[in-house]
Amino acid sequence: MSKGSISSIDDKGLDALEARLREDLEYLCYPGKDWVPPRDQVTDVVIIGGGMCGMLAWLALTTGGVRNIRVLDRSPAGFEGPWLTYARMETLRSPKQLTGPAFGHGALTFQAWYRAQFGAAKWDALDKIPRPMWMDYLRWYRKALDIPVENGVSVDSVVPEGDLLRLHLSGAPEDSILVRKLVFATGRDGLGGPNIPGFVDGLPRQMWAHTADDIDFDSLKGKRVAVVGVGASAVDNSAEALEHGAAEVRHLIRRSEMPTINKMMGIGSFGFTCGFTDLPDDWRWRFMQYSFSTQTPPPHGSTLRVSRHPNAYFHFGKGVAKTEKRGDAVRIGFTDGTSYDADFLILGTGFNVDPWGRVELGDAAGDILLWEDVYTPPEGEERGDLGRFPYLNSDFTFREKKPGSAPWLKNVYCFNYAASASMGKVSGDIPGVSEGAAWLSRALASTLYAEDVKLHWQGMLKYDTPELLGDEWEPSALEMDDAKGKVA
Repeated sequence: MSKGSISSIDDKGLDALEARLREDLEYLCYPGKDWVPPRDQVTDVVIIGGGMCGMLAWLALTTGGVRNIRVLDRSPAGFEGPWLTYARMETLRSPKQLTGPAFGHGALTFQAWYRAQFGAAKWDALDKIPRPMWMDYLRWYRKALDIPVENGVSVDSVVPEGDLLRLHLSGAPEDSILVRKLVFATGRDGLGGPNIPGFVDGLPRQMWAHTADDIDFDSLKGKRVAVVGVGASAVDNSAEALEHGAAEVRHLIRRSEMPTINKMMGIGSFGFTCGFTDLPDDWRWRFMQYSFSTQTPPPHGSTLRVSRHPNAYFHFGKGVAKTEKRGDAVRIGFTDGTSYDADFLILGTGFNVDPWGRVELGDAAGDILLWEDVYTPPEGEERGDLGRFPYLNSDFTFREKKPGSAPWLKNVYCFNYAASASMGKVSGDIPGVSEGAAWLSRALASTLYAEDVKLHWQGMLKYDTPELLGDEWEPSALEMDDAKGKVA
């Protein structure tokens, strides 16, 4: 959308923006034609996750006329995703101009939402998007589109039942439902959960936390806090501890120096977004392995938020080997033989990808084909954590590790962080998420149509609504002159 067209809603408020959005959607014949043949007491698509990716998947599918959808989220309404829970950065890393989940609708962008309320001058002055404000935008996104997210609902298990899936639920009106297609839009949790290193095994739980936990930062006032890692979440949690009065915060960093360059940002483009999944395995692995190995640095502002405190320390070359309780303290032993005593330990160790971490899948987690089952990297490019990512089909669906062991996995779509090794950055990060949703919706719709092709064929044969009624023309006689072969 041009700057001039956006200006028509500057300072006009969200009611005006929503009217503009409704008009735009009407011009585009939204929602699309309802074309999926209904099945009695069967939901066509269930989306697990009502955050950014889940809502966007719903929009993409309804745009394409897939309407029998349920969106389930275990969190309370307005608290989907990490933004008001374990995300603790002051601002988003992504540039404010990115269209994110707008799905090609200018009136659905964060920029339109912001300018409708605060005007163009404040938009121009805005540097980065404040994290809580992004959640406010997503709440409005849900309201403006009337997305029927069912909050407080968990999927406890997925069991195949013929050509369908039975989902056993908690918090829903029903104990279980039947569904044709299941989409995991589970964000950064993806296909696993927080990465908990083995060196905290045996350490009392009250002495440590992962950055994804609900941490009582007030209790850290006057305490010595150690933070393992120097990624974005580690730095943001360090800042929270310092701002809540920690006596000192020490980053324990295995690397010998600070990562400073975001390699993925340097190569981001429409070509990369569209072309990544069509690359051969060796190239896909090379890109992702290099990105993981060089590590995305913490944001500039987040790092300054920590380093401006005189009682913040960055210790490099300090890989943690073990921890143990020593009185009221945590004795942290390093790989170089030295140690440090802290009062509390925070793990900024990120998330792992491990199908066994998703309770919904049960024993079928072992049937999912992983990258380590398919690809052996050359010497120097090994990376065990990357090998545990699922090796997906080109439509986001899982593959079986052993053909015939779990054929129902072809009905389960991995639209989250765990898809990145196979599909690229199109199912979690703000820059490419709309392209990923378009891709997902086309693939899923294609499969639904193919499964019902006989019904669609019968529909074509039975269709009998005439376009011509018979009074639009009159038949004309055609007489030939047999001798001359001409029309008489």
